[in-house]
Amino acid sequence: MLFGKKHDTAGSAGETPGRHWVVHRIGRLLGMNHRARDPEIEARNNLPILSGLQRWQSRRLARSYDDLLQAPDSQAATRFFLSDLYGDHDVSLRDREMERVMPMMQRILPPAMLMIAADAIELAVLSHALDLRVAEQLALKGIDEAGIDVRSYAAAYRAAGHRRLRQRQIRRIESVGLALGDAVNQPWIARLLKLARGPARLAGLHELHRFLERGFDSFGQLHDVPAFMSRLCGNERLVSEQLFAGRADPFGFGRDAIV
Repeated sequence: MLFGKKHDTAGSAGETPGRHWVVHRIGRLLGMNHRARDPEIEARNNLPILSGLQRWQSRRLARSYDDLLQAPDSQAATRFFLSDLYGDHDVSLRDREMERVMPMMQRILPPAMLMIAADAIELAVLSHALDLRVAEQLALKGIDEAGIDVRSYAAAYRAAGHRRLRQRQIRRIESVGLALGDAVNQPWIARLLKLARGPARLAGLHELHRFLERGFDSFGQLHDVPAFMSRLCGNERLVSEQLFAGRADPFGFGRDAIV
């Protein structure tokens, strides 16, 4: 089983387990992520449609949240959501860094930031695993990137199934966002992140540190983090429900349903 209850660590955003436990969790998730993306282990990574699917999904997300991308206080957080958390951003460099220097992380980064990193990696594993299933369904229908539209995507999404994992995916987005919101309200975390910049670079954790700083800085610009996350996650839950229900316009784009 890819994800069992023992891995579901989502609690209140303020809960921060100890460093050793979080680093152990990160190590386990990195192994899962590596296996999920290895084309020799998981043959569906070789499907030509996979990258096209991920690009299509990124365009859909950008269209769904265009208003948030235009609003001054939510621009940066929405870009972080679309690129670093839920889009087609390549996380391989960040993951390779962490695999190399696992013991060093617990000495450099505060547990709250490590927990955010762990949830982000789990989200990456979940998202990729689900993308593989949707890509497989598109490939079975002989659909290439040019042939992906709302109707073909929705059919592949339903055929791929895994409602529970879809809900878990959204919960992970929520946990990362709320934890970042908590972190920006604690000035000591900002100071620690700043102090860790040099040591993180020297230790080979530059990309991980940049990821955390991007999240911290972008969420620091939001006027209301819970409202922002409620909008995003509430909409994604609704989209998922409508896709599974076979609704004609699951994304709410109206008649102009071409992404």
